[in-house]
Amino acid sequence: MKKLIALLLALVMVLGLVACASTETAQEPAASEPVETPAEAPAESAETPAEEPAEAPAEEPAEAADAFVVGICQLVEHPALDAATQGFKDALVEALGDRVTFDEQNAAGDSNTCSTIVNSFVSKNVDLILANATAALQAAASATMDIPILGTSITEYGVALGIDGFDGTVGGNISGTSDLAPLDEQANMLVELFPDAKNVALIYCSAEANSQYQVDVVKAELEAKGLTAELYSFSDSNDLAAVANAACAFADVIYVPTDNTVASSADILDGVARPAGIPVIAGEEGICAGCGVATLSISYYDLGYQTGVMAAQILTGEADISTMPVAYAPQFTKKYNPVICDELGVTIPEDYVAVEG
Repeated sequence: MKKLIALLLALVMVLGLVACASTETAQEPAASEPVETPAEAPAESAETPAEEPAEAPAEEPAEAADAFVVGICQLVEHPALDAATQGFKDALVEALGDRVTFDEQNAAGDSNTCSTIVNSFVSKNVDLILANATAALQAAASATMDIPILGTSITEYGVALGIDGFDGTVGGNISGTSDLAPLDEQANMLVELFPDAKNVALIYCSAEANSQYQVDVVKAELEAKGLTAELYSFSDSNDLAAVANAACAFADVIYVPTDNTVASSADILDGVARPAGIPVIAGEEGICAGCGVATLSISYYDLGYQTGVMAAQILTGEADISTMPVAYAPQFTKKYNPVICDELGVTIPEDYVAVEG
């Protein structure tokens, strides 16, 4: 029994020594395995770059200035309307620079083409429409009530747009400039230059409402001065030569208003009137240059420029087109055609200015 107890005690002591040795082995590295000392952490990890100093937030770029597309519908090509269009474009470019671009279309004298052109502007949603001449204005007014419309080379807006009691402001989305020269002074000019004249023929295109308005006024003015005045209308340029021949057979002097169809066909009238020795008093300078002896006229370039100034104010929000009155030419000039005057033997007073070209 004593031997058995001694044996058990010895076994316990052996197991205790083994346990101690195992504990020391776990706590101390073996001599054969070198101790690894962790390397100092780099100041900046390759995977996590050092935080850069905070930069001040960049200023947001200013909004780009608005760009504008302006549609131009010109009824027909002739010097007066061409000058008005050029003046309009020059004024807008001067005010807005390359912020404005133009979609310029010419209707070649066809009012139906004016409608087609203006409707294309509406479908493109242009920012403003310039309607150069009455047919272009009427087409634009029928096409849109939203896009701003400026007319130029329009004689009388009330007549063109059918506004009774027109007070100078169209309202809505329409305004512009008028080329109306004092019709009473044009009648006075005719009497001043041709005091012996008794019969006056007034030639105009019946398709142009503003031409009808002008000849009616001038006819009344001439008749009040004791002259006989007769109206000679034509529907298009194909009829002009025949009407001009009839007018020359009747008249001592012919009067022509600011009529776009005559202006684009002045050579036809000149080819009849000058050989017949009948002088023509014209409503504007372009017609006078082509077939007339004299005119009381405006600068169509200046008129167009004035319209361009109005357009810039509308596009930039400086003006409200609905309250913008129609503007008129500030001055009128007596002009004469030296070539035709010399050929017909017409003496011109000194206060007249020669038509250029």
